[in-house]
Amino acid sequence: MAITEHPPPSRLRTWMLEGLSDMGKQGGHTGPHAQPEPPHKGQRWWRVMCLTGVDYFSTLGYQPGIAALAAGLLSPVATIVLVIVTLAGALPVYRRVAEESPHGEGSIAMLERLLTFWKGKLFVLTLLGFAATDFLITITLSAADASTHLVENPHLTSTLHDKQMLITLILVSLLGAVFLKGFLEAIGVAVALVAVYLALNVVVVIVGVWHVATAGHVITDWSSALTAEHGNVFAMVGVALLVFPKLALGLSGFETGVAVMPHVQGDEGDTEEDPRGRIRDTKKLLTAAALIMSVFLIATSFITTLLIPEKEFESGGQANGRALAYLAHEYLGGTFGTVYDVSTIAILWFAGASAMAGLLNLMPRYLPRYGMAPHWARAVRPMVIVFTLVGFLVTWIFDADVDAQGGAYATGVLVLMSSAAIAVTIAARRAQQRGWTIGFAVVSAVLLYVTVANVVERPDGVKIGACFIAGIILISLLSRLARAFELRVTSVTLDDMAERFVRDMASRKMRFIANEPDQRDKAEYRDKIEQIRADNDMPEQEDFVFVEVTVTDPSEFEASLTVRGEVLHNRYRVLTLESSSVPNALAALLLHVRDSTSCTPHMYFEWTEGNPFANFLRFFLFGQGEVAPVTREVLREAEPDRARRPRVHTG
Repeated sequence: MAITEHPPPSRLRTWMLEGLSDMGKQGGHTGPHAQPEPPHKGQRWWRVMCLTGVDYFSTLGYQPGIAALAAGLLSPVATIVLVIVTLAGALPVYRRVAEESPHGEGSIAMLERLLTFWKGKLFVLTLLGFAATDFLITITLSAADASTHLVENPHLTSTLHDKQMLITLILVSLLGAVFLKGFLEAIGVAVALVAVYLALNVVVVIVGVWHVATAGHVITDWSSALTAEHGNVFAMVGVALLVFPKLALGLSGFETGVAVMPHVQGDEGDTEEDPRGRIRDTKKLLTAAALIMSVFLIATSFITTLLIPEKEFESGGQANGRALAYLAHEYLGGTFGTVYDVSTIAILWFAGASAMAGLLNLMPRYLPRYGMAPHWARAVRPMVIVFTLVGFLVTWIFDADVDAQGGAYATGVLVLMSSAAIAVTIAARRAQQRGWTIGFAVVSAVLLYVTVANVVERPDGVKIGACFIAGIILISLLSRLARAFELRVTSVTLDDMAERFVRDMASRKMRFIANEPDQRDKAEYRDKIEQIRADNDMPEQEDFVFVEVTVTDPSEFEASLTVRGEVLHNRYRVLTLESSSVPNALAALLLHVRDSTSCTPHMYFEWTEGNPFANFLRFFLFGQGEVAPVTREVLREAEPDRARRPRVHTG
């Protein structure tokens, strides 16, 4: 469809909307269904692992302290339970998610296929609400934790003790600035931060293990106290299972690992339909990250529990929220400790990068396609600004408090992981893989237990998640309402018979009749023609082509249009279409016919009976209803030039 020429966009607009195929091209189409540029070729899997690793590995900054507070002397045992769930549960689940959803949509896309129409859209929006909770709180919580490490550094605490809010806002701003610069720069920063941080942690772990080994009484004292407190191994395992939900943040890297999957390079022969190399390398990414993190979790929980006095883990203690930093200062001196603090602050700040990448991958894949966001939501830079501003708001609401955000963070992580486990269980059952079905069902049960336990203990997480969900649904529906009259057909294709009808009509007046198919018998078409002629006072020699639209899924916003021609009862020419919206399909057909023939087509309607407001709601929700005026309004918005606009007649 040809569209009226627009003036060239400004340089700022071109830069902001870079990534949409129409942006920056003189005279290009700027409609709602502009398609994104093909994605960049991607990065090696280990580099992308570092992007998700800034989120996953950075939890070492606070996970040992959380484990010590939750489980006390039992912290290493509880951490082993966490590692077992990670390697035997979460890892197989997300390896399967990578197979089933290789474009980064994750379990949301898998579950979307199970539901259709509006219930499917609302379900997806709910999951997107929890994803937004997870990813946005990752950004704000990590920045707040980084500022906490900075403020509590022995050399800076007197200077920065009342500046945590300001520091957190600056860190969130800097993260947004990196993504405004470009995504490849974010990956490069992530690789450097992860390499340095893991190397420093290796040093801390080695020194910690050496101190434990050389001070033999430490292990003896710990084992004696553990036995005295819990009695036997079975009691220890039972308690570890009970406190496990409090350690669930140690699972936080898997959802972002799948979300950044589109940035994995894969093989030369990969296609968007069959990205086998990307799937294989993403599995490597997930496995490598899980193994590295598992080793560090066990080692760090062991040395921190044995070497740090229990009172130091409590609120106000020197190891509260920074157990490994405490060991770095205690055993390696102030200089190394400060270097470790700087590295921890940097990776905690940049932990939001994988979350930002996840948001930039998920939201533009769903909301614009549902008609529930402006078309610019497909471009990276405007979305970065939106997410950064929301990050400011969340930081202000929670006063940059790490503990206050922990419940919402855990809830978002666990809901998404539970949905992933359920999705792969259903996928395995449909594939008739009995063993995998049973295994994934067990993992689903475990994750659901952890989710429910977390919600019961910290209900504020669900409340915050509900606010995100309500906000997304409300804004989405308002956006869709505002875009109700957009032309949202991405392309129009006519079969051979339909092309013949159009060519034949091009030699005279092009007249179409919009018909709602009923019996489709001879009397229906004869009576319809007589009615149109009478309503519009037209002579009998005028001939018509009927257009009939069947509504498929009215909740869909954008789709292509295929037009088929047929001759019924050896006399009546009929064009049949399938679309999510009758007015949009008719408007798109008229514009396509106009552009292909250089003739102005006319379409005839009869007025829809009933209340106009009720008919508009029918159109908004079900794609039918007030067809004639809505078709005219869609044409008016799509073609501002009245002289070139197809004609709509209503009798």
